[in-house]
Amino acid sequence: MSYLNRNKIITLLKVQYSNMLEYRVEIALWAISGIIPFFMLNIWTNNNLNESINLSNVMLSRYFLSAFFVRQFSVVWVVFTFEEDALLGKISPYLIQPLNPFFRYIAQHLAEQITRFPFAIIIALIFFIFNRESFWVPNIGIFLLSCISTFFSFLIQFLIQSIIACLCFWTEKASSVERLFFIPTLFLSGLLAPVISFPEYVKSWIYITPFPYLIDFPANLLSGNKTNIIEGFIMQLFWISILFPTFRKIWSMGTKKYTAMGS
Repeated sequence: MSYLNRNKIITLLKVQYSNMLEYRVEIALWAISGIIPFFMLNIWTNNNLNESINLSNVMLSRYFLSAFFVRQFSVVWVVFTFEEDALLGKISPYLIQPLNPFFRYIAQHLAEQITRFPFAIIIALIFFIFNRESFWVPNIGIFLLSCISTFFSFLIQFLIQSIIACLCFWTEKASSVERLFFIPTLFLSGLLAPVISFPEYVKSWIYITPFPYLIDFPANLLSGNKTNIIEGFIMQLFWISILFPTFRKIWSMGTKKYTAMGS
């Protein structure tokens, strides 16, 4: 990456962060809306479901809090923004700019995550007030690995949504495809339940899909639950290496079609 492009990306991040600061209240509501893991924790503990997977209430609490954090910093909405920009005709000026338009969307997401951070911390503190026995501080090595795996989770989801977003070059309702994809993501990612709790016939194939590496792997890593760290990172990198060239190919095909239609 050249020095000039690096400066452009840094400037873009600063601009997007300034924009996100104007929507602090809305972002706070987004952060609060991501408390699904806490509802699931309540269901699990009230019904003693954790006994079936030999996981204590404390470790289960840490898992769902970690799932909350991973979700907060890996949530992606690029397909909806890109679809709106495509319908409003904003894509054309983006295409003649020196940076790929998706750098703009990445900057928006990262800026939103930075703005969301203090609200996520406040929610976590409230959680610890009511669950003091679940308080823990991961060692610096595990924390850094968790941050990396969460970022990889974000990249996987961003690439998947970007591929779906490129369908806007062929259809006006690419977001409908994303909504269909959200269903297996919701149930298989570990957001509603640790993947370890799934039946054996499900676990026999789910670990070769990207879903467990979106929430379950980073959450287990951060919470201190048993997980295969090396295998988890290998699978995350594997899916990134598959999705990135797929996105570039579909993006190239889509922009050629878009240019041809607009010429």
